[in-house]
This record gives sequence, structure tokens and C-alpha cells, in this order.
Amino acid sequence: MDNPRGALFRPIVPHQHSRVTYVELFFDLVFVFAVTQISHTLLAHFTPFGVLHATLLFLAVWWVWVYTSWITNWLDPEKTPVRLLLFLMMLGGLVLSTSIPTAFDGRRLWFAVAYAAMQVGKTVFLWVSTPPSRTPTRMNAIRITAWLSMSAIFWIAGGVTEGQSRLVLWAIALAIEYVSPLARFWIPRYGASSIADWVVEGGHMAERCALFVIIALGESIVVTGATFADLAWTTENLIAFVSAFVGSIAMWWIYFHKGAEAGSEEISKSSEPGRLARLAYTYLHMPIVAGIIVAAVADELVLKHPTGHSGFNTVLSGIGGPLLFLFGTILFKHTFRGFLQLSHGVGIIALCVLAWFAHELSPLMLSVSTSAIMIVVAVWESLSLRSPGAE
Repeated sequence: MDNPRGALFRPIVPHQHSRVTYVELFFDLVFVFAVTQISHTLLAHFTPFGVLHATLLFLAVWWVWVYTSWITNWLDPEKTPVRLLLFLMMLGGLVLSTSIPTAFDGRRLWFAVAYAAMQVGKTVFLWVSTPPSRTPTRMNAIRITAWLSMSAIFWIAGGVTEGQSRLVLWAIALAIEYVSPLARFWIPRYGASSIADWVVEGGHMAERCALFVIIALGESIVVTGATFADLAWTTENLIAFVSAFVGSIAMWWIYFHKGAEAGSEEISKSSEPGRLARLAYTYLHMPIVAGIIVAAVADELVLKHPTGHSGFNTVLSGIGGPLLFLFGTILFKHTFRGFLQLSHGVGIIALCVLAWFAHELSPLMLSVSTSAIMIVVAVWESLSLRSPGAE
């Protein structure tokens, strides 16, 4: 007979989609704040080191969120102990988020401790909640705990270290965590997990990641609205505002109109949902979300300074954001369609061509051009996929 603690697991019914619970949506609110903090931090420190720091912080925020999504895919958030875990994770997430602007300075140890506690704590909870009869899941939890505990050493060490050594230590910690799924969490004596051991409810995982994309797009809309509210309603500012809004709509259309639902259906019926969840939703969603955040930074730069020549930061964010987004979506859709979207590939090429002379354009014209490219990609894909095999 199973240990009663096995009742904490989410019941998985074949060919039946498990809905995202209200407590998971409540948990996500913390990460709305985290995404906002990252974009503001990048905007305030748009230097080579600032970009490097913001990238590391984004990778950490994404990883702690996506690991929590894996945990709540296995455990049932409707159960009180799991809800309490999520509430504690929210507290840790608030400490993490409020530490982001000074994560490489005054609050470095707070950031490191919050991150390590969230990662190791929820995995230990999974471990002790798994009855011995669920051997594959229990072994997964043991392996994951071992890897995260090793990375936690580097997080804490970085939190107490001065200077650029902190960046090196935290980069090592992230490398350990990002490599671990690819190594299938191999540890001495216990070996590695198999893909068959990673049983997930695919529809739930797809919906969770789609909701994080909504979080990033929502932050983009908030940045656009808040910045525009403080500006005079001149012609340039109005055009910049509309261009930023249209760019956000184009990103939503490209991801959600055809891709999100098709990906959810594919992973739900896949014989290896764990493999798809690891590749398509754990790794390939990173550039999608990062692209939206960087594009939001570009929108704020353009709204504040729409005229004159585009500076390096405006070009980097204005081109880099949509480029990251399209790069992520073309690979994401490839995992379940089996081919690269021609519309997305042409959009990537167009953005690269635009980058060659972007510095000669005004920030406003650069914004309008990138938004136009994204709209063309969205419309092209929508029209081409009306008939199978059109792309």
C-alpha cells in the first residue's frame, strides 16, 4: 500500500488536461514583479557588465520558476501541504525579486540565500512527499536535490564574495543547474534518470509556460503605458506608443495564434512528454521570454527619446528583443511541427539586415520597422497555415 503522503501527487488521467490552479496563478504574481525588476535593472545599467548581470538574473528567475512548475506538475496544488509550499515559495520569491536591483551589490547574500532556499527546499519537499513505492519519482527527487545542493554552495559563496568573483561563482552555479537535466541528473551510485521516468501532464506544462509568456507581455504593456502616461502627447510620442503596442500584439499573435495550442496538443499526446517538456518548455522558452523583456526595454527607450539617431543600446534592444523572440519561437515550433517556419526565418533575416543600418534611423523609425517585420511574420504564418504544408 502507498504511503499516505502519495496523496499529495496530482492525479494524471490519460488524454485529460489538468487545469492550472488558482494558487499557481497566485504564485505567478511574484514573478510579474521579478520580470519588472529585471527589465528596470537592465534599463538602469545598460552597460556590457549590466547586460551580463541582467542575463544571469533572468536565467536564475526563469530556472526557479520553471523548476517550480515541474514540481506542481507532479504534486497537486489543491492539497494544503503543497499550497503551503507555494506560499513559502512566494515569500522567497519576493525576497529574491526585491534583491534583484542590488543583487550584485548590497543584497547579494539575500538574493543567493533566497534562490538556493527555493531551489533546494521545494525539491526536498518533493523527496519527502514521495512514497517509497514511487521509486522513479523518488530517485528523481534525490538526484535533483544532489545537483541543486551542489549549485547552492556556489550561490552562497558568491553571496559572500566581493568583486567579479561573484559573477564567476554564480555563473558556475547556473551552469550546474542548466546542465543537470541534460545529464539526466546523473549522480554516483544512483546513476541517471531515464526520459521514461519524467512523467508529466503535458497540457499543464504547456499552459504554465504560456502563462509566463503572458506575464512577460503584460510587463511590456505596463512599461509602455506607464512611460507614455508621463509624456506629452506629441505626434512622435503617439506613434512610438502605437508602435510599441502593435509590437506586443504581434508577439502575442506569433506565439499564441497557432503555436501555443498546437504545442499543448502535441505534448499531451506524446509518448515522451518529459523529453518535450525538457526541450520545448524548459529550454526553448527562455529566448522567447527574454526577447519580450528586452523588447520592453527598447519600447521604453524609444518612448523617452523617439528622435535623433539610434544609440547602441536602442539598436541592441530594439533588434535583439524581436530577434531573440523569433529565434525561440522558430525552434519551439520546430519541436512539434518538424520543420522551420519560413515566415519566422525571413523575419530573422530581415531583422539582421535592419541591424546593419539601424544606427542611421531614428529610434522611432527603428521601432516602427521592427514592429512592421513582426506583423508581417504574424500575418504570413496565419495565412500559410490555413492549408497544411503551405510553409
